[in-house]
Amino acid sequence: MVLAAVVAVGLLAGCASDPLADQYSSGSNQNYISGEGVFKEFAPADRGDPVSFTGTSETDEAISSEDYAGEVYVVNFWYAGCPPCRLEAPILKSLSEEYADQGVDFLGVNTYDQQGTSAAFTRKYEIPYPSIVDANDVAVQFAFSKSVAPNAVPTTLVVDREGRVAARWSGGLPNDSNLAAMIDTVLAEEG
Repeated sequence: MVLAAVVAVGLLAGCASDPLADQYSSGSNQNYISGEGVFKEFAPADRGDPVSFTGTSETDEAISSEDYAGEVYVVNFWYAGCPPCRLEAPILKSLSEEYADQGVDFLGVNTYDQQGTSAAFTRKYEIPYPSIVDANDVAVQFAFSKSVAPNAVPTTLVVDREGRVAARWSGGLPNDSNLAAMIDTVLAEEG
């Protein structure tokens, strides 16, 4: 009985923290290899073709590139078990709220999890924007494959008003300033 109580308390204590994110944050990189925060901004003349995609969100909503036509938007590739994805979730949440007044939408693309796991992550981190569940058909990853390798998670993209990838951050976001600067650059372009 006492042993069961100790195990239960231990399990509940584990729910209060995020050991994978803590491990990543400490820099131990034990059992995990992440991108190193490499970013690239593309001049308008050097951007590829507009990216066209369709998918289904974790709440069964159809989402497509047409929903973002004429807008600057941010796409974040992630999955729930990814330590840097957990660490950057509050940054993305904050930026999505900050840029909402400027018409910048955010979209997550869950590359690994099924609907329930994706939705649980969204609830836990109070993410206000939708995520496409892309694990089964990888259609969205394929659509962006000229800009992001399918296994490079997390990766965050800024898409311009023409639907072209204007900037890419590979690896976890260390703070909000890098992505904010990339968004600001694209917002400042004439549209």
